[in-house]
Amino acid sequence: MIRTGGPHLVRKGRVMARSPGGIAGVGVAVVLAVAQASPATPAQTNDYPTEARADYVFACMKTHGDTQVALRQCSCSIDVIATLLSYDRYVAAQTVLSLAQVQGRFGAMFRSPEPAREAVKNLRQAQAEAEVRCF
Repeated sequence: MIRTGGPHLVRKGRVMARSPGGIAGVGVAVVLAVAQASPATPAQTNDYPTEARADYVFACMKTHGDTQVALRQCSCSIDVIATLLSYDRYVAAQTVLSLAQVQGRFGAMFRSPEPAREAVKNLRQAQAEAEVRCF
């Protein structure tokens, strides 16, 4: 991270607002964003950046095999997930899953709040639906 002149941090070309509550404040902000997010609408189904879709497909293919069939199934899977969750909700749920693996109090912040559990539940449901439709 590179510190800028203001209350922001820059990481890989992205500006992140610095929270007055430090890391804990960021965690709370993520959880609150998840709680306030709404389901994906048809207009939002294409709000996933190409890079995010490609990352998902590559990771999925590592699990299901590096074949043409897996490519089609994994592409279908992210398309289904995109119809069920907005990109913001998808990122928030992935963030909660990632940070919940951290040991100690910091990880516990992401394992225990109800909005965090709800975000993960919604992602898991979308993934299950994609599994049924595509595999």
